[in-house]
Amino acid sequence: MEFKRTLDFLKKLSRNNNREWFEKNKEVFLQVKDDFEGFVGDLLHQMIVHDETLAGLDHKKLTFRIYRDIRFSKDKTPYKTFLSAGLSASGKGTGRPGYYFQIEPGNKSMVAAGLYLPSAENLAKIRQEIDYNGERFAEILAEIKFKRIFGHLWDEDKLKTMPKGYAKDHPHIEYLKLKSFMATHSFSDAQVLHKTFLKLLVESMKTAKPLNDFLTEALA
Repeated sequence: MEFKRTLDFLKKLSRNNNREWFEKNKEVFLQVKDDFEGFVGDLLHQMIVHDETLAGLDHKKLTFRIYRDIRFSKDKTPYKTFLSAGLSASGKGTGRPGYYFQIEPGNKSMVAAGLYLPSAENLAKIRQEIDYNGERFAEILAEIKFKRIFGHLWDEDKLKTMPKGYAKDHPHIEYLKLKSFMATHSFSDAQVLHKTFLKLLVESMKTAKPLNDFLTEALA
């Protein structure tokens, strides 16, 4: 699968984000959409080998629509300037630990794994699991390949103070402050266009699987 046509289309869309242009280029979009769905199918096929919870998913139901929901947004541009898909035991939906990736020109393509803003009930379960098994959680995040690919967990929305019920000097207080448990990694356009991109994506997701396993156990 080669993403040149996809990146070219998305670059043009970012400069012409309006319905008139989109309708004139609808045929190209449908080709790009078909290419992307095919890539997601290849990705799913390879990932099932490493994560059996993905078995039985329909790859065409894992992609997100390019149409933006502008009802409550100040930004009224009608289309996303990226293509994206999610893979988890519950399909593409949020609420369960899983994988996400998006293709976006300008070196903005990325992969993510884990769980974004879990519900209050699930957040409490994850914090309890970290309280009980924080050493194992820390070991997952300190694994050499995980550190090389993801660095550290996304922490832009973490609490400023300790969560209620936990001591300030808890050995894993920085993890307990998190409101999302998500690892991310960016890809350059050159990486996306290279023939090894699928392999890179699979390797990233496979490396993040222990994080998803920990979170899944916490929610069980």
